Amino acid sequence: MSHAKQSRRQFLKTSAAAGAAAALTPYWLTSSSAQAQAVASTDRHAVGFIGTGDRLPGAVTDPAKPLMNVLAVCDVDKKHLENGNKLAEKISGHPADMYEDYRKVLDRKDIEAVIITTPDHWHSKIAIEAMQAGKDVYCEKPLTLTIDEGKKICQVQKQTNRVFQVGTQQRDEFTARIRATDTTPAKTFPQQFLQAVALVQSGKLGKIKKVTTSIGFCAPSAELPKADVPTELNWDMWQGQTPLTDYVLGGTSPQNRSYPSSRTHYEFRWWYEYSGGKLTDWGAHHVDIAQWAIGMDKSGPTSVEVMSVELPVKFEKGMPTVNNRYNTASKFNVKVMYPNGVELIVRDGPSNGIWFEGEKGQIFVSRDAFRDVEGTAIAELDTTPIAEEELIKLCKGKKPGNHMRNFFECVRDRSTPISDVFTHHRAITTCHLANIAIRLNRPLKWDADKEEIVGDNEANGWVAREQRKGYEIKV
Repeated sequence: MSHAKQSRRQFLKTSAAAGAAAALTPYWLTSSSAQAQAVASTDRHAVGFIGTGDRLPGAVTDPAKPLMNVLAVCDVDKKHLENGNKLAEKISGHPADMYEDYRKVLDRKDIEAVIITTPDHWHSKIAIEAMQAGKDVYCEKPLTLTIDEGKKICQVQKQTNRVFQVGTQQRDEFTARIRATDTTPAKTFPQQFLQAVALVQSGKLGKIKKVTTSIGFCAPSAELPKADVPTELNWDMWQGQTPLTDYVLGGTSPQNRSYPSSRTHYEFRWWYEYSGGKLTDWGAHHVDIAQWAIGMDKSGPTSVEVMSVELPVKFEKGMPTVNNRYNTASKFNVKVMYPNGVELIVRDGPSNGIWFEGEKGQIFVSRDAFRDVEGTAIAELDTTPIAEEELIKLCKGKKPGNHMRNFFECVRDRSTPISDVFTHHRAITTCHLANIAIRLNRPLKWDADKEEIVGDNEANGWVAREQRKGYEIKV
């Protein structure tokens, strides 16, 4: 394992290099204390945070604080950057070096892994360049903006053999807490999604005929007024590969949270330029679990058909006609078919969760529920629980329960994490295909082996996107 251990000579060389780089960056982007503290922190992994918004605290870092020595933080928003540095200091006991440009983090030889929590449209470029720079990678979901980006990430991971964990914590980390009733005591189901996968694959539900995923909806926005870019934000770099557009004031998300800007921070999810709406936001979780359970996590669908959809703005040739309103699908019902005959429904509601329908029974699983709909497959777990060995096998040989800790365990022994890039690429491909079908308003046929849309050249052109000059993804 490569830790942050350095000799005095190595430390002086690194410090000199950092000092040279500091001359090229604004005064608030540099510090020298992180590297000095790193010398004493040899029992932790030397990491850099790239993107320091609201996903970084809590679920991403809290479970594995004792395993990290944070040497650098990076963000194009000064306020986020400063908050990220405060978090780094709480984790590591010392401030980190601060950068606006992520490439300065990747240039650091003393950093062995990066944690990427940027908006979606930056995930692939940073992750690819991180692997090429010899870093192991933890990156939040959804991993890609396009299908082509996923193909490139898989290619580079194979070339570099870096450890790569995708932030789909549902695979191993959640616990359903079922409330007590008058006749039934309260109970908990640790790793309920993992248990659902094991239950489906055990055959206790019989042959699976249909899976339904409900992933929530995004309410349309009103017209969002143009505004001046805050002085603390590098708006050009934030937009990255996407076309340049006006900075607009924020709307109100479905979670009723207001933001200063709608095209940045949390609300970037509701713009196709940067993300894919609920289909990639929550689809990255539930479609992943669905394909894993039915054995399609290394393959993919044969067809995608939009049964119904509500778009918040008018589209022409797949493109929104206005740029001051949310443009991802508000409500949707999409049917996906697989070569094994299973039908997957991806819809906005009415609730959030996954239904597995088999010939012998039906179950429902969500972040706060795990119950039988028909039959007694889950009830029988009280007397015949799923063997721990089965869950460990699904987790590629490691005990479930801590997603970030799983990443660092794999960094140490160079094994494959629970949420690897290859299965995630297959899951998010299905979500991207649904969005392409929605934007072009027609069904699609998919060749999972060739990873291309069949018989529709226009639609196949949407597998990749044009990238703004200077921000292209290169492999």
